[in-house]
Amino acid sequence: MLNKAIDAGLRRWVENIKKQENLPVRLVLWNGSQIDLGAFNTPEVTLEVKSPAALPLLVSPTLESLGEAYIQEKIDIGGKLADVIRTSYRLAELSARKSGSHSAGAMRKLADMTKHFKHTKAEDKDSIHYHYDVSNDFYKLWLDPNLVYSCAYFENGDEDLETAQYKKIDHILTKIRLQPGQTLLDIGCGWGALVIRAASKFGARCVGITLSQNQHDLAVQRVRAAGLEGQIEIRLQDYRDIKGSFDRITSVGMFEHVGRVNLVSYFARINELLAEEGVAMNHGITSTDPDSRDSPMGGGDFIDRYVFPKGELPHISLALSALQQGGLEALDVENLRRHYARTLEMWAASYEKYSEQIRELVGEKRYRIWRVYLAGCAHAFEVDDVSIYQVICQKAGRKADAIPWSRRYIYGAK
Repeated sequence: MLNKAIDAGLRRWVENIKKQENLPVRLVLWNGSQIDLGAFNTPEVTLEVKSPAALPLLVSPTLESLGEAYIQEKIDIGGKLADVIRTSYRLAELSARKSGSHSAGAMRKLADMTKHFKHTKAEDKDSIHYHYDVSNDFYKLWLDPNLVYSCAYFENGDEDLETAQYKKIDHILTKIRLQPGQTLLDIGCGWGALVIRAASKFGARCVGITLSQNQHDLAVQRVRAAGLEGQIEIRLQDYRDIKGSFDRITSVGMFEHVGRVNLVSYFARINELLAEEGVAMNHGITSTDPDSRDSPMGGGDFIDRYVFPKGELPHISLALSALQQGGLEALDVENLRRHYARTLEMWAASYEKYSEQIRELVGEKRYRIWRVYLAGCAHAFEVDDVSIYQVICQKAGRKADAIPWSRRYIYGAK
């Protein structure tokens, strides 16, 4: 039997949920009793509550508190992960609706969402190390063979992940009109897939930079194996320390680490490194809140604490404003939100497929963190909680004839 006070509070919460929505969810309590949150024959999602201490995390849930409870093994989940994430979002929404947007808790959350990080070079290096230096073998289990860790491009919608990642890279390199012999700087080069493609297919001379030691070492090996050492240099270096001039610059999945208050200086640095007639491309995740806050359901706090320390997402309007203030002119802006939702679905499916190997490699806690993160992000992109844009730009103030007449150059070559 449950304590009477606990039982009464839990029953009130369940009845309140049932009044608002019919959720195919079954709670299995620590004493074996079961409570359904809706009318159904078979639950889509089962939440196993390990102890009474976990109940407050359910009765007043946010994405952060639910994720925290799961990775701390205070609750276990059953069912398809996509259904679990969708249900978690719905519970958080119902909780937010009940508490009201003007409560003290909501105001504290608002203060948290508008905080900024310093992003010193040392701090950024530590953050990158935490996220990317988990293990190359860890990423190999669920990414494509080339270890492309960014949104793929599904030109037709039916591509496998490896094909879609090649298409994404070619899409970028075609957009920036990369020509043989030109110099290309890739900021945040990962494991080297883009620079290897740029050198081997487009004939460019490339510099790729990363703050991850694991990425650097494997990228160097891959460049050597491809016989491209004469065309590609991989550096363990901060973008703020780069010198020189480049015909083309790409930054894929990196500006999320820059910090909102540093966006102008980030784009100004790209401007300084870009040749007078050069073209640059920024590919990055953005907030869908016009005020550039994180998700109101609390997912941003979870990601900051467990996945991407000090990550900050600007709204596209803030990114474009900072780009212009940094001395650049936007030429082309493309929304790839649908593509990232599909990419994350594929990553999450691979992650589930190799769950036992991942557990053995990184342990239960990190396994759970990334499981929630990948599936949660897939849902966030699906429902427009976050978005992603590719922005092509050049130095501001150039004559009009520097701009292509149409976008035919992007698609006509394919």
